[in-house]
Amino acid sequence: MGCRKFGAEIGHNRRALSVINQNLGGGGGGGGCRRGAQPHPCVANKRALSQYEEVEMEDPVVDIDISDDRNHLAVTEYVEDLYAHYRRMENCSLVSPDYMTQQFDINEKMRAILIDWLIEVHHKFDLQPETLFLTVNLIDRFLAKQSVIRKNLQLVGLVAMLLACKYEEVSVPIIEDLVFISDKAYSRCQILEMEKLMLNTLEFNMSLPTAYVFMKRFLKAAQSESKLDQTSFFLIELCLVEYETLKFPPSFLAAAAVYTAQCSLYGMKHWSKTCEWHTNYSEDQLLECSRMIVGYHQKASTGRLTGVYRKYNTSKFGYAAKRDPPSFLFQSNNS
Repeated sequence: MGCRKFGAEIGHNRRALSVINQNLGGGGGGGGCRRGAQPHPCVANKRALSQYEEVEMEDPVVDIDISDDRNHLAVTEYVEDLYAHYRRMENCSLVSPDYMTQQFDINEKMRAILIDWLIEVHHKFDLQPETLFLTVNLIDRFLAKQSVIRKNLQLVGLVAMLLACKYEEVSVPIIEDLVFISDKAYSRCQILEMEKLMLNTLEFNMSLPTAYVFMKRFLKAAQSESKLDQTSFFLIELCLVEYETLKFPPSFLAAAAVYTAQCSLYGMKHWSKTCEWHTNYSEDQLLECSRMIVGYHQKASTGRLTGVYRKYNTSKFGYAAKRDPPSFLFQSNNS
């Protein structure tokens, strides 16, 4: 894309921060469990398990935080309260799933093109994964409140990424970076004016949970390793491009992505009691959304919007895009 890569001078800091992030999430690659961790014993004194009074011995609910008891960055004392707060707050980040009907000059296809392009920009700039999810969240919340002409839609995306970088990154792009990657379609003045408009429209509210924070927790519940991490994030990024996924809360979409990734890797339906307990979603609840995600996976390499597929079809991401989608999920429950 001809983008200049910024932030190379802080590579050592970024690596140091990635270690901290891994500790916070209890593992790398989006919050999976650390390799070599001991098997988790059953949950004790975490939450009332009355609904699991008759848990099958072959699939107990396990305590996914016990191995982090001595890791202060994992905040095991209040991690459950933290995610309970995220669940209460996630509804504030939702937008109407039909907000595009209020736009007069743009549509959902244009949004998809924008998000697909921003995923490539995000990848080339080597930004943190949470930056991408916040970028998309800002775009949708802004467009739900503000009418935009089509020639300014790319400007909205660039400014959303700039704001997300300021919130999440150590090193942020300078205005000239954004002018450059837009092929000088916008001036410095236009970018700064859009930044002010977006912040005021959103009332400076940047602190809302995206699907990323739930992905970290749910992957830890799945006792994830690198393949599951990569496949799950491949699927959830496919969802970012799709306008119709806005009807799902971030936690639900994250759970469905992890469930679909497990089915893809294991070749069978797989949703443990531990995953159900920590996500608060059953397999039956996730199935319809999971089938939608399988459909996105099946068409990921075709058409014009292949940014996510090309990103995850590399050794860096374990060629996750090449894994077979679990098409058997389309079969009836009795099959």
